[in-house]
Amino acid sequence: MVNGLSVDVEDWFQVGAFEDVIERGDWAGLDDRVDRNVREILDLFDEAEASATFFTLGWVAKRHGTLLREVAERGHEIASHGWDHRRVHTMTRTEFAEDIRKARTEIEDASGTRVTGYRAPSFSIDQRTPWAFMELVEQGYTYSSSVAPVAHDHYGWPEAPRFAFQPLPWADLMEIPVTTAMFGGKRLAAGGGGFFRVLPYGFSRWAIRQVNRREGRPAVFYFHPWEIDPGQPRVAGAPIKSRLRHYTNLDKMAPKLRQLIHEFAWGRMDVIAHRERNRVEAEAA
Repeated sequence: MVNGLSVDVEDWFQVGAFEDVIERGDWAGLDDRVDRNVREILDLFDEAEASATFFTLGWVAKRHGTLLREVAERGHEIASHGWDHRRVHTMTRTEFAEDIRKARTEIEDASGTRVTGYRAPSFSIDQRTPWAFMELVEQGYTYSSSVAPVAHDHYGWPEAPRFAFQPLPWADLMEIPVTTAMFGGKRLAAGGGGFFRVLPYGFSRWAIRQVNRREGRPAVFYFHPWEIDPGQPRVAGAPIKSRLRHYTNLDKMAPKLRQLIHEFAWGRMDVIAHRERNRVEAEAA
């Protein structure tokens, strides 16, 4: 079973945990560590012969065109993570339309590739944003991976399907939710990020095997470049809960990733979306 591997390309100062502490206007003057971290990730993927999708902020693409071209040349997909990590439910439809248009233009110009996929910052497409999928269709996106079908204090749409679905019955757009596992009748977030860093490796192995073997579906895993960077600056003014989430086990992330990527088979999200679209169409026939 080939699973979906994805990297949300944002820097340490652009994360949701620090959005109320670090002003966007200050970003340009902070320590930019994306280039170093992404190149380390590329080498890790090469080592395991794994391909992935890099959901990239337009803000990052504007400053790292050479890096994005190298990502594409090494066989990976470049997709959109929006412009500057604004959550979808904080925008109007008009603002969202401009955000994804601006990001896509910058990412395509920087990478020299066509962008067809989108992931909302902090998985922020949910029941509050019914217009978001319509806007993605109107702008020509073919898939999204923007839904976390769980209840969480930071994000989540617990009523959403766990696996790939067509959010608009009249459109080909596929939504590929991040992975959840079932335990005792409850959904557990199991798609990577902080959950992967903080919890024992065995939990992620169990969850992916459950999805692959019991459900017969591909898992969708994500992480961020800053998660393999224990040397990043510390944000002293952030709430303790945010700091614990952000900094816990940064030094353990790279070895755990190496184990995960070698243990399972991984591919690009556009390939996963294509296969899941065929599955949904076959089930509907």
